[in-house]
Amino acid sequence: MHNNISTRIICSTSYNPWHNLAVEEYLLEKVKDNEIILYLWQNENTIVIGRNQNPWKECMCKDFEADGGKIARRLSGGGAVFHDIGNLNFTFVMDKKLYDLEKQLSVILKAVNNLGINAEFSGRNDILVGERKFSGNAFYEKANSSYHHGAILVDANMDKLSKYLKVSKEKIASKGIESVRSRVVNLKTINDDITIEKLKESLISSFLELYKGDSNIEYIKDKQDIQDLYEKYSSWEWKYGQTPKFDINFVKRFKWGEIDLNLNLKNGIIDSLVIYSDAMNSVLIKDIENELLKIPFKMDSICKKLNNINCKTDEKDMIFEIEEWLKSKIG
Repeated sequence: MHNNISTRIICSTSYNPWHNLAVEEYLLEKVKDNEIILYLWQNENTIVIGRNQNPWKECMCKDFEADGGKIARRLSGGGAVFHDIGNLNFTFVMDKKLYDLEKQLSVILKAVNNLGINAEFSGRNDILVGERKFSGNAFYEKANSSYHHGAILVDANMDKLSKYLKVSKEKIASKGIESVRSRVVNLKTINDDITIEKLKESLISSFLELYKGDSNIEYIKDKQDIQDLYEKYSSWEWKYGQTPKFDINFVKRFKWGEIDLNLNLKNGIIDSLVIYSDAMNSVLIKDIENELLKIPFKMDSICKKLNNINCKTDEKDMIFEIEEWLKSKIG
C-alpha cells in the first residue's frame, strides 16, 4: 500500500526531558509525507505527567525537585511515569496515514522477543510479560501527523518510582492491584543480560526489518530549531499550569480514566475551569475545557456544547458518560 515509505532513526544524546520532549514535538511538526521516524531517548531522574494531569496530585513535586528531579509534561494523555536512565523511551512519529498500532507494537514485541522475553500487548496501553508491565504507551495526533510513544523499563530504580509517584486509591481499587510496585517489572529481572544498549540495537533492527528502511542513525545535537519548544517544556506555566482556588469540584473515575472537573462561576456563568484527567484522549479533554468556558452553568447549555464537539465514536461514548454523570450532579 505504502511502498514508498521513508524511514529515519534518531537518537538523543541528552538526558534532559525538556530537550527530549521538545525534539519529539519538533519531529511531529516536521515529519514528511510517507515518512516514519523511530526516535529513541532517555531521561534522567524525571517524572513525566500526562497532558491533562495535576502534578500536585500525581507526585511529591516539592520533595522530588528538592532531590534534583525534573518534572515534565508531555502532549499525550495517560498517567504519570517515572523515568531514569534505567529505562529507554521510544517514539514512532509518522505521517498520520501510516499510523498502524499493531505494526508499531510488533517492533517493540519483536525487539524484546529477540532478547529472550515473551511479551504481549494488553488493554489500553500496556506491554506485559506474564502479569507484569514493563512498558506503558501513549498516543497523540495532529492534523497530518501522529506519534505513539512509551517507556521500556530495563533497570529503573523501583524505590524512587514508588517513593515519588502517588497512585489514587480509586485507581488501585479499579484495577484490583496492591501497589504501583507490584505490577511493574524491569526486563533485567527477567533476563539479566539485557542492557539499554542491547535493547536499542534490537529495537533498531526490528524497526528496519518491519519498515525496510535506511539504517543510518542520526544524533540530535542541541539545535537552535527547538529553542522555543524547549522554553515551553521547561516553563513553570507548562509544567504546573494554573491551579487557582475553585468553587466547584466534581471527580469521577470512569473505565477509560478519571475526570476531575474544577470550575469557578461568576453570575451563573462558568468563568474559569480546569479539567484534570489521565484519559488517553488528551485533545478531547482540552476540547471539552474550551467548549465549557464562559457558558451558563446549566445542564442544557453544557450538553449542547459537549454534543458540538467533533470526535470519534469511542469519544462520543465518553462524552455521553460525562453528560450522564454531570446530570446526576447538576440536575
